[in-house]
Amino acid sequence: MSAATDRTPEAPAEPTASVRRRRAARPKGPRERLSSTQLIYLVLVGVVAVSIALTANEGRNFFSQGNIWAILTAMSVLGLIAIGQTLVILVGSLDLSVPYVVSLSTLIAAGGMKGLDSNFAPAVVNTLVTVAVIGLVMGVLVSVFDVHGFIASLGIGLVVSGYLATNYQGSHGAASPQLRLLGRSGIAATIPTSFIILLVAALLVTLLLRYTRLGHHLYAIGGNRAVARMSGVRTALPVIAAHVLCSVLAGIAGLLLLSRTGVGLPTIGSQGRYDLLSIAAVVLGGTLLAGGKGSVIGTIGGVAIFAVIDNVMGVMQVNPFLKDFVRGLVIVLAVAVYARRSVVRRPPRFGADRTAAPTKEETA
Repeated sequence: MSAATDRTPEAPAEPTASVRRRRAARPKGPRERLSSTQLIYLVLVGVVAVSIALTANEGRNFFSQGNIWAILTAMSVLGLIAIGQTLVILVGSLDLSVPYVVSLSTLIAAGGMKGLDSNFAPAVVNTLVTVAVIGLVMGVLVSVFDVHGFIASLGIGLVVSGYLATNYQGSHGAASPQLRLLGRSGIAATIPTSFIILLVAALLVTLLLRYTRLGHHLYAIGGNRAVARMSGVRTALPVIAAHVLCSVLAGIAGLLLLSRTGVGLPTIGSQGRYDLLSIAAVVLGGTLLAGGKGSVIGTIGGVAIFAVIDNVMGVMQVNPFLKDFVRGLVIVLAVAVYARRSVVRRPPRFGADRTAAPTKEETA
């Protein structure tokens, strides 16, 4: 027999260090494989289950037409604002002016309509153009003059707040009957029209983020603006577009509020605390405050959780201070979970079973 046939088969070589590192970095169980969006909707299912039990304990039906209508209506206003806030946060900015934009939109629209259907279209266009200009100013400050989004939106918000406090001391104008009908209309007395508007806005923004160049640039700028700029991305236009869309969506949310109140109110936005709640819903939905990662679908899940929690606490007549405590606890727990999930698990660098790197002869 030849020497080649006398050789015994060699044992397979141990995996190299790079292979071991990749194996160690793989998720260890089904929970680790859940994305942020899947996790938030899993939490939503749990919140709904608890809410059903607590509502039944109070002698109420969670799935009654009136209760579902109330939850979906509450989601509509906060959801539109949160969608706009998602766009702004994705590019690494922030918008704290949304409550004052909401209040201003109700006042401009109500003052323009004056209770007449003939003034409906001009008043709506005038309102949306005005809030778009506010978003344009903020976008220019952030993208062209490199003012941080927190400072730019805070300053613009204070300017609008001062204008509201100086020129409006109470309710102003009146919504047209057509707009009021929109606030009361819906499908089967269960799904309000305002919620359908929210779904349409969420779908359009989702398509924008996934399938358009502008959406891809928003993620790129939020991930690393300097790298995006060196890659040929014009960073000014996407940042401006994000702020304009955020203000326009806040203006639409103000119109939905006007359809329910019937009059413009200078404090309705600040009383709703839509700035902090919208940011909280976005973070709860899995969007990173640093930008570059997030989705509208996750944001809608965060909005739904807040709406359900507020609804069940309203049914139970919980103290308002306890409501804020529960909201804050939910936000902190969510951020803690996301932070722990984002930690990269690495194998030990040194150990007795550490495989030596292959030599040049072995790799040849």
